[in-house]
Amino acid sequence: MAHVGKFVALTRIGFAARGLIYVLIGYLALRSGRTEGSAGTLEYLNGGAGKALLAVVAAGLLAYAAWRLADALFDTQGRGADAKGVAFRLAGAASGIVHAGLAAVAAKLVAGGSLGGGDGAKQGAAATLALPGGQTLLLIAAAALLAVGGFQLVKAARADFLRHLDPRAARRPWVGWVGRLGYAARGIVFLIVGASLWKAARDDEAGEALGMGQALGSLPDLAQAAIAAGLLLFGIFSLVEGRYREITDPSVIRRLRSAWPAR
Repeated sequence: MAHVGKFVALTRIGFAARGLIYVLIGYLALRSGRTEGSAGTLEYLNGGAGKALLAVVAAGLLAYAAWRLADALFDTQGRGADAKGVAFRLAGAASGIVHAGLAAVAAKLVAGGSLGGGDGAKQGAAATLALPGGQTLLLIAAAALLAVGGFQLVKAARADFLRHLDPRAARRPWVGWVGRLGYAARGIVFLIVGASLWKAARDDEAGEALGMGQALGSLPDLAQAAIAAGLLLFGIFSLVEGRYREITDPSVIRRLRSAWPAR
């Protein structure tokens, strides 16, 4: 199962790539008050020695996206086929699509392209509102983000994310607290973004939509610093996941083997 081993290794790089993005989002906000979303952070990396790192990040994000999509398709984490399991797998698929998009952005920057002007969140909201039934579609997207934000807060409270880690890491108190604070900060940002999309859909006004960077920038200084620190901690927790997440759990390997039988 050499192909599974390579897939696991790439997935770990993917967790690390996600971690680096969140560390930079928090670092930039804390250091200079510069509030960026994921795409803006990738653009920040695009220069000098950062370009080589950006190429690694692009590959990592693509691997992470593939892992999320594979889980949604093959249920590699054993979520099941009931309503709860399907909801988790759909959320994983959405995450995979988002990270595949970020991988494409990173690859474009490495190849010498640019993100161009304009506001991605507002442009996306405007494009959605222009579609037939666009307000309803945007309300659905907003509701999904609000649900994800709430779920992140539940994860922060329960710390159930620790069950996916190697016990050597899960037993360390600092790992639990870094994860709790990171998930809480991420949840709050998602709630702000979701609420802004809901308002944009309700008022039929795309200009009210916020991306992650704008959501962070909309907060008062003290709250912004606290959430930025939390996002940085989420990045650190993602780096811990890159090393200690139990991707190679025997049940996962069995499911991967069933999905990709040896030839």
